Amino acid sequence: MSSLRERYKTEVVKALREARGYRNLMQVPRLLKIVVNMSIKATEEKDVLKGVAEDLARITGQKPVITKSRKSISNFKLRAGMPIGAKVTLRGAMMFDFLERLIGAVLPRIRDFRGVPRSFDGRGSLTMGLKEQTLFPEIQADHVKRTQGMDVTIVTSAATDEEAMELLRLLGVPFANAPAGKEGRVG
Repeated sequence: MSSLRERYKTEVVKALREARGYRNLMQVPRLLKIVVNMSIKATEEKDVLKGVAEDLARITGQKPVITKSRKSISNFKLRAGMPIGAKVTLRGAMMFDFLERLIGAVLPRIRDFRGVPRSFDGRGSLTMGLKEQTLFPEIQADHVKRTQGMDVTIVTSAATDEEAMELLRLLGVPFANAPAGKEGRVG
């Protein structure tokens, strides 16, 4: 079991119950899933998509699902059913392992890192963008043909953004000191 999962069960739940006054253990917000998404241009070759999928599998430890467009958009030279990216949904132990690596290894490697932007969606989910996949130690920069950005969405069971932010802060996510609502890519 990961140390982050142990810390959640022992320290974070206790701290949230004391701070928020939850009577029932099931009221305490928890992590539901983490979705990692990498997208490409529709006009790229299949080799690019294959490389993106391999990098995403190396980063998350799970085989990605190839996402396809739902409808045609002629201005983007996009047809319905064309592959446009890859995504992975992490739950359980793999989710906690990925979050622990993200907090402990990836975010400190970002140059001029000032904290994670507070880009919550209003329902307790945090989305942040990373500019390149080489931030992860699993990816060797020498073998990367093309740098690729990714979106990481952390979905919680929190009812409000404040509860979700408190949960993630207790788990170790370093938030920026900027006012809420300031969004952007990290790294």
